[in-house]
Amino acid sequence: MTRPLRQASGAHYGWKDWLVQRITAIVMAAFTTLVLGVALWNGGIDHALWMALFANAAWKVAVFVTMLALAWHAWVGVRDIWMDYVKPVGLRLALEVLTLLALVAYIGWTIDILWGGR
Repeated sequence: MTRPLRQASGAHYGWKDWLVQRITAIVMAAFTTLVLGVALWNGGIDHALWMALFANAAWKVAVFVTMLALAWHAWVGVRDIWMDYVKPVGLRLALEVLTLLALVAYIGWTIDILWGGR
């Protein structure tokens, strides 16, 4: 009679978090490559080019998607740090909530900057 294998972790974060970290890193690397390509193509980025880039809706969407990827990447990494090194459950939960609130605020700030209408 064989017994079923036990999971090492009840949360099952492992492979999904690994995949999220890789995918979000690819998104951020692609955007960085795009910015470098724009800078090389135009001989640098001055204020006029910067304004022209942000006048384009596709550029704003690319920035927003990159910021979402950055926030998700940061959440996975910081949450893992809290889970690994902060043992009191109440403190860990408080730190996780504060981290989430900060990341949501950053995404809100990004939306305001990109589409705030100033």
